[in-house]
Amino acid sequence: MTGMRTAHGKAAVGLLLAAWACGDALDGAAERPLLRFVPSVVGLSQARETTLTLENVGAGAAQGVTLRWDDVDGLQGMGATLAVSPSSVTTLGGGGSLAVTINLGIPAVVAAGTYRVILVADLGSTAAATAKISFQVMATPSGTMTVSGPASARQGDVVTYGAEVRDASGTVVTNSTIVWSVSPLGAGFVAADGRFVAYQPGAARVIGRAGSLADSVTVVIQLWVHGAAAYTGTWSTRTEPGNTVYVWRIDDPTQPTLTDSLRLDASTVNDVKVRSDGTVGVATHEGSSDGLNGITLLDLADPLHPAVISRYTSGLESGVHNVWIDGDYVYVAPDGVNVGLRIVDISDPNNPTEAAQFMGGASFLHDVYVRDGLAFLSHWNDGLVIVDVGNGIASGSPSSPTEVSRIATIGGQTHNAWYWPAAGYVFVGEEDFGAPGILHVVDVRDLRQPQEVATYAVPGGPPHNFWLDEAGGVLYAAWYGQGLRGV
Repeated sequence: MTGMRTAHGKAAVGLLLAAWACGDALDGAAERPLLRFVPSVVGLSQARETTLTLENVGAGAAQGVTLRWDDVDGLQGMGATLAVSPSSVTTLGGGGSLAVTINLGIPAVVAAGTYRVILVADLGSTAAATAKISFQVMATPSGTMTVSGPASARQGDVVTYGAEVRDASGTVVTNSTIVWSVSPLGAGFVAADGRFVAYQPGAARVIGRAGSLADSVTVVIQLWVHGAAAYTGTWSTRTEPGNTVYVWRIDDPTQPTLTDSLRLDASTVNDVKVRSDGTVGVATHEGSSDGLNGITLLDLADPLHPAVISRYTSGLESGVHNVWIDGDYVYVAPDGVNVGLRIVDISDPNNPTEAAQFMGGASFLHDVYVRDGLAFLSHWNDGLVIVDVGNGIASGSPSSPTEVSRIATIGGQTHNAWYWPAAGYVFVGEEDFGAPGILHVVDVRDLRQPQEVATYAVPGGPPHNFWLDEAGGVLYAAWYGQGLRGV
């Protein structure tokens, strides 16, 4: 919603939207692109934003597609804005598709009525596809709206915003439908229930609307580090055991400085994670001399000099390969088969307790990634298992994890996963040195029915771990023997 004006009073926008699409302007000749917008009809109420799909149903690749809008009824002259994201496409291969988000901002001075705009995909000098969109601008009801929530968040944090709506008499309206958005568009993602995921460092506005009433909160997004500290584990294949957590000062990222180290009873500290509030860390034990392994909780009150709070070992004696920390819970992927996910309650970090277990299959649970109340389990030959741990889609919680769905990739050996909720995809790594393994792209826009839609391979070795720049749309993948790939 870049450039959008918040509407208070007079006239505005509790939108009814309809989009109808046509894919004319190019014939279906062999090896030529053929673009169209779908669906042909979209009906939305109380919304200023919608997503269409631009499809290339031809055989050839479309090169250099530009997306723009034509103002049919003069909205732009009245101060309206329309953001199209993305505004251009370098290449869209034959049979490929792309989500296109449009976001219309209408100021309060626009009178009630029906207004039309046309979304156009230009291929060179040819209008290759169009989508006609009409907006019904309704008269503004009287009343007030107040949005409340955090004024700051770290990149990757999930924070929650709420809204209060009152009628003209000042009485709270309890059944209002709140429509959430964020400005600028790339700053983050906000769900229908007001949960906001921070993407891009800088200032952003989280905006709530009820009909034509609107209010917003400015949130400052910071990098996901605790102050100037970073934490690394160690591996055991060198002359010394991998028993150390190293602490680095990174306020100057070009010159990291070692400030402290913490020795644990382990031959490998495979994973170190920090809670989003920066107060608690967790480190894993593999190959401990006492045979108990488990996890160690760290006090990060002084982030450059952490201190041990406690160690939890029950049910984790086989060793811990990876963990995820989310709120008051640590999600643990132990070593071994027929072990399964362990969820540890750390609301009292001095006395952690087991909250739940979840058996997703007989094979090795290699990794766990938690986001938006969903746990994505990389369960080796049992595939990717999606579990509700508080999202609500399957009435699950951290103390009662419930399976939502699963998908077994063809090669097995499911090693890691990264969930991108704004786009509706999971990127899954396959750590197979024989084939070798590949990167799988899984469509989870319907979480109950995940579907593999693409793969990416690099000859000579499998992928290892990923990091997704969600604002930029670039996946950084570490590849065994093949370096780092930006995809």
